[in-house]
Amino acid sequence: MRRERLDKILAGSGMFTRSQARALIVSGAVTVDGAPIRRPETKVDRTSAVLAQGRTVDTDEFVYYMMNKPAGTISATEDGAYPAVTSLLPKHLQARGLFPVGRLDVDVTGLLLLTDDGAFAHRVTAPRSGIEKTYEVRVDGELLPEHIALLAAGVTMPGGTVYRPAALEIDPADPRTGLVTVTEGRFHEVKDLISACGRRVVAMRRLRIGGLWLDETLKTGNWKKLSWEDVNSCFS
Repeated sequence: MRRERLDKILAGSGMFTRSQARALIVSGAVTVDGAPIRRPETKVDRTSAVLAQGRTVDTDEFVYYMMNKPAGTISATEDGAYPAVTSLLPKHLQARGLFPVGRLDVDVTGLLLLTDDGAFAHRVTAPRSGIEKTYEVRVDGELLPEHIALLAAGVTMPGGTVYRPAALEIDPADPRTGLVTVTEGRFHEVKDLISACGRRVVAMRRLRIGGLWLDETLKTGNWKKLSWEDVNSCFS
């Protein structure tokens, strides 16, 4: 495990600026595995237990969070028209520079990942990765078996946009509701696919990315930190 300067780890957590981190360390307010450290340049293992003023410091180089995105928020770090999803996070995570992985329209809810790991975000969102993403849709008319075949064959939109084959599962109890699974996750893809069926999406919620499902106990607008097992499941 690569060792890092203690002041860098503290500042990287988003809890302190670099100057605040140094001052705390020099004052003796920071401990590593129970021992006080007074030199900011001291290199420590990221697996160590670090406390600053008695508070636990997240020492992970990168962090990964799941949010149950509410409607009316934009999948960005800032936006003039709508609140950014990152504005729902606590200040130290905002300071850490978390950003949403991919985009969900302002009216779309459900599973959204937030991280400070650019390589992870690119791998999840790149169409060539072929990661399945499942959306629950509510439409303005009944979904029919012929629509399943249409999406399975791949769709070419009137403007020339070509979408890969997608899967549609119709709710047997309510044919106005279904699950759409795509492997590209391109902007407006699911809405375009439903439009090709002659229907319009009236509500949409993302449920799954790869093997990672939305935690249904997570209230709208709330978030939780993901384990390494959760993170890796995105690629399973």
